[in-house]
Amino acid sequence: MKAARLHHYHEQLKVQEIAEPRVTDPHDVIVRIGGAGLCRTDLHIQEGQWAEKSGVELPYTLGHENAGWVHEVGSAVTNVAVGDTVILHPLATCGLCRACRAFADLVKTTARSVVKLRPTLHPKDIAALADAGLTAYHAVKKAASVLYPGTRAVVIGAGGLGHIGIQCLRALTPAEIIVVDPSERARALAGELGADATVAADGRQVDTVLEMTDGEGAEAVIDFVGEKGAIADGVAMLRQAGSYYVIGYGENINVPTIDIISREINFIGNLVGSYNDLDELMTLTAQGRVALHTSVYPLEAVNDAMADLDNGRLQGRGILVPAGAA
Repeated sequence: MKAARLHHYHEQLKVQEIAEPRVTDPHDVIVRIGGAGLCRTDLHIQEGQWAEKSGVELPYTLGHENAGWVHEVGSAVTNVAVGDTVILHPLATCGLCRACRAFADLVKTTARSVVKLRPTLHPKDIAALADAGLTAYHAVKKAASVLYPGTRAVVIGAGGLGHIGIQCLRALTPAEIIVVDPSERARALAGELGADATVAADGRQVDTVLEMTDGEGAEAVIDFVGEKGAIADGVAMLRQAGSYYVIGYGENINVPTIDIISREINFIGNLVGSYNDLDELMTLTAQGRVALHTSVYPLEAVNDAMADLDNGRLQGRGILVPAGAA
């Protein structure tokens, strides 16, 4: 089978033939990939930001947003059968074998990590919900506890994660949703997906948001960017005792502790979500309340897709599709 693997940091991925994974445990599930989502984390891995944290040698795992069809199962697997359409929780693979370290035609995981889907859902249309959607849903579910009627939520970034977060906010909370993004296209999409107001990130965004919130700021800021000045802006948009939900990353949070104490503001980290979160998100998707906007690339064009993501040319989420899976 073919796989796209990172051999050296700061270099392009290589698409090459590797051995297919095999069932070696009764609970193993082999999934033929129908779509694999591209994530900014993949760019950060390529840049070497996760080199010390990952603890594994190159070639390194890149596809962590996967959906497809069950190809083979172990003898103890009862929740799915060969041919079922499934989406994979991103943290439950063994993480050690070569198949778990690459965008590839097949991936080896365990029965507890697969969520069975309706056969009418095509993997390439929902693959990125395995991480982008799951992380956005997980953060919004946390924020929902402070977003009662009359409150406001500021969403920073309406891209691959943010456009899903907007829909989750609309589905789970009664809050007024204000979206900040530099892209006119992204702001237009945010409006279509349920944002009550959009603000251009043009250097005046903090003042604009404060004006829209009567000078008080928002009860929740959900930051899907986490770099290029987004954090300083987001903290300034936060009201007294507000909560800042960190999803995007790339720069540090530099806030004096006396400001955190005197304003009683909270910072909450978010990394993917639970199996139940993923199951709930897929229910919202089946109900038509969350839809993923995608751009599809063949697996062989992985480096083109990575470049488009890095340079802001993607609207929504990029999806890699192996040959024959479309």
